[in-house]
Amino acid sequence: NGYKCFQIELTRGYNYESFHEDLKKLYQMTGVQSQDTVFLFTDTQIVVEEFLEDINNMLNSGEVPNLFAPDEYEAIIAAVRPKAKEHGIAEGDRDGIFSHFISRVQERLHIVICMSPVGDAFRSRCRMFPSLVNCCTID
Repeated sequence: NGYKCFQIELTRGYNYESFHEDLKKLYQMTGVQSQDTVFLFTDTQIVVEEFLEDINNMLNSGEVPNLFAPDEYEAIIAAVRPKAKEHGIAEGDRDGIFSHFISRVQERLHIVICMSPVGDAFRSRCRMFPSLVNCCTID
């Protein structure tokens, strides 16, 4: 069973909210549905620098702050609860269940970032988002 390749599709009007919707799909695929996935992201897809802020957080902690609305958070807790219980996490431990969800995402998600080293953009992005260096293999 191989890895599924996930990419964002830039369309007219694609923005930060669209990016968050795509990240939610990605987290559902990996954390709830247990799908091994590669997130392929290129520097041509950086519409706003905040995309890299979220990727920096994903690389660093596995979590994107405020990604899920309260109802979406509840749905994740409900979906992951049985799997968390198998790992000895109490059904009432909501933080523990969400942490288990994030660890499932970290196990199943590989992020491949393609950036051109030409020019100052790559250098400044590495300075602004240290996880691009600290949590990645640069080739």
